[in-house]
Amino acid sequence: MARPFRFGVNLLTLESAEAWRAKCRHAEQLGYDVLLAPDHLGNPAPFPALAAAAEATERPRLGTFVLNAGFWNPALLAREVTTCDALTDGRLELGLGAGYVKAEHDSAGLPFGSPRERVDHLVYTVAGLERLLTDPEHRPRSTQSPRPPLLLGGNGDRLLRLAARHADIAAFTGAVQPVGKPQGTLQLISPEALEGRIAAFRRFAAEAGRTQESDESDEAIELNYLIQMVGPTEDRRAKARELAPYAPDLTEDQLLEHPALLLGDAKEMAEQLRAHRERFGFSYFAVLEHNMEAFAPVIEELHGS
Repeated sequence: MARPFRFGVNLLTLESAEAWRAKCRHAEQLGYDVLLAPDHLGNPAPFPALAAAAEATERPRLGTFVLNAGFWNPALLAREVTTCDALTDGRLELGLGAGYVKAEHDSAGLPFGSPRERVDHLVYTVAGLERLLTDPEHRPRSTQSPRPPLLLGGNGDRLLRLAARHADIAAFTGAVQPVGKPQGTLQLISPEALEGRIAAFRRFAAEAGRTQESDESDEAIELNYLIQMVGPTEDRRAKARELAPYAPDLTEDQLLEHPALLLGDAKEMAEQLRAHRERFGFSYFAVLEHNMEAFAPVIEELHGS
């Protein structure tokens, strides 16, 4: 049995308190299951933004997507998490990543380590959070027990192993830092390479005694993907040709098969997501704020499935 779809929207802009509340209510009305906040300088601070979103809405979950572990240490982050979980009445989902934008670390006066060092810090952060958030003596207490659901995102083996051991939700980037490009630049890998990453994750999960196959099991790990572009069009191939310069290593067919791009009318997009769930195992899809309206008819097409 396929795991039911969930849909999230990553909210990126803050104009005013009322505009933020109105946007969150609108996303709820459009059918989004999760309201998400990133952790980039220039975007709203994630935890107060999510607390405000909770005040404005009733149904959606609230998630960080994703926190840059390099901005945090476990003790201070645990306080933020438990406070936000209480203020959102237990609707918080905690997303964590290793970070990839050097310029943000430079602006914040924080060190930007090598990829290994950044993953080391993420491993340290996850271990510290597991200890603190499950400690019955920790104050404030988390509303959810034993802790809010944990999402870990990335592409490399070490991060996928970490997600296989600890995450409730595994988020796949489907992209890598290309050689010779500025730090923070991401380039799509092929759908075939993405399948390889998911196969590796499944091996790591099996080694850890966990599964992603059954939506009946408490141990099942939900698989997530962030859709980079939602492109309503009557000609999917013509649209893919327009996008080819942004992914020069991919063929037109690979672009059409890639979960980062959703092209066509609402029914075609819905069929693409069903195909991605079958091929890759993704059941939780997120979109960026500027795609929120364009994606809403797809949610309607897939409601309840």
